[in-house]
Amino acid sequence: MAVLAPVTTASAAGPCDNAQSWTAGTWYTTGTVVRYTDGRYYIAEHDNPGYDPLISTWYWDPYTCQGGGDPGAFPVSEGQFNQMFPRRNSFYTYNGLVAALSAYPGFAKTGSKEVRQQEAAAFLANVDHETGGLVYVVEQNTANYPHYCDRGQPYGCPAGQSAYYGRGPLQLSWNFNYKAAGDALGINLLNNPSLVQTDAAVSWKTALWYWNTQRGPGTMTPHDAMVNSRGFGETIRSINGSLECNGGNPGQVQSRVSSYQRFASLLGVAPGGNLYC
Repeated sequence: MAVLAPVTTASAAGPCDNAQSWTAGTWYTTGTVVRYTDGRYYIAEHDNPGYDPLISTWYWDPYTCQGGGDPGAFPVSEGQFNQMFPRRNSFYTYNGLVAALSAYPGFAKTGSKEVRQQEAAAFLANVDHETGGLVYVVEQNTANYPHYCDRGQPYGCPAGQSAYYGRGPLQLSWNFNYKAAGDALGINLLNNPSLVQTDAAVSWKTALWYWNTQRGPGTMTPHDAMVNSRGFGETIRSINGSLECNGGNPGQVQSRVSSYQRFASLLGVAPGGNLYC
């Protein structure tokens, strides 16, 4: 994609072609790409009233507009996705994943080509571990189902005591997580948790919600860990660190790391350091 050059074909201009110069005090919505005063580009991860991208790193992420491939494209092709998940359940479609990406425009589109590929590989490696290779749509241990209702929440469990079991690519569970994810995505998942196992795009969006916004037992979101060079190990800590990290379950950690190394190799990118937690 040509940057800051006239569009000479019928294809739509990319986000950098239309990027405005960042101006303090201007309201920016999520997904807006701006050109900073030093010529670098940033993408709004959250709506904000013109915060400085160099200071408010929660609101802004660096955005690569030239070199290293098209930053607007997901770094994993459908063919590579099928290679990663040869036994996947037909529910988990590549198109469903691509359709979900618009919910978090900075995901796998932040930083250099290497960083974008590493984040995509890291996300899918954790998904691989959580779902047995995208085989399982719902949690297999049905005995756990009644445990995921926290009645202490003011909204309770309107869909039923056993309705908030693990579903989707990162096995979303608990009524408060369904409530928070649904609020963030504009979907009533508290009352309709089954959407996570019947709508592929919604299912993928819940996984992206956790990846991009939740710290879990860690100190940062998995997205921040990958784009800020903290390493794959920090994504494990944020997803299930209380049970797996610091020697808690090295076999589970190794399973995630092995998937990440395999996926990174498939994408032709080095996995980087800090693989373990």
